[in-house]
Amino acid sequence: MKRYGVFGGAFNPVHTAHLIIAEDVRQQMHLDKVLFIPYSNPPHKNSEGLLKPEFRLRMLQLAIDGNPFFEISDIEIHSSENSRTYTVDTLMKLREMHKSDGVKFYLIIGLDNLIELHTWKDPGKLFMLSEVVVLNRPGYFIQSVENEYSRRVVYIPAPNIDISASDIRNKIREKKSIKYLVPDKVEKFIIENNLYKTD
Repeated sequence: MKRYGVFGGAFNPVHTAHLIIAEDVRQQMHLDKVLFIPYSNPPHKNSEGLLKPEFRLRMLQLAIDGNPFFEISDIEIHSSENSRTYTVDTLMKLREMHKSDGVKFYLIIGLDNLIELHTWKDPGKLFMLSEVVVLNRPGYFIQSVENEYSRRVVYIPAPNIDISASDIRNKIREKKSIKYLVPDKVEKFIIENNLYKTD
């Protein structure tokens, strides 16, 4: 049976920590592939300042180029740019798409997401559709999680790399360097397209 990781996010922009963490999880969980899924209109996130999907997709393509274990899915972007996208619906679509391939899915989320999991749509169903893998996040502690789902997930240690997309966007607005925070090709794309100068 194939093992696919499902790694969702804004990727606004994709940065080095995303790639290092995805590769680390892939190795620890023996995944055949990690699917990067940029979201369109998530219910729990502020979409203000979110770049158009085509820009975020292109940056992801540039970032993972040459890694045969990384793949991008535009399943959420193309579902509808105006309607909300929910993880449980995405997992159901992925299972339908791969039902003949014998794929087991591993939903990769951060500890911050686990704390809010009870507010997600059909959170219990996530465990029927996938194994839920939880990564540590800077500033969050496992001991602080007290919901019914905390015992049903798989905790794995991930590199604690304190890089955030919002900090990168702030640096760009302040005309500061983002070298090494994002892959070189992504940095070049941001500069050439004059991205993130204003939110």
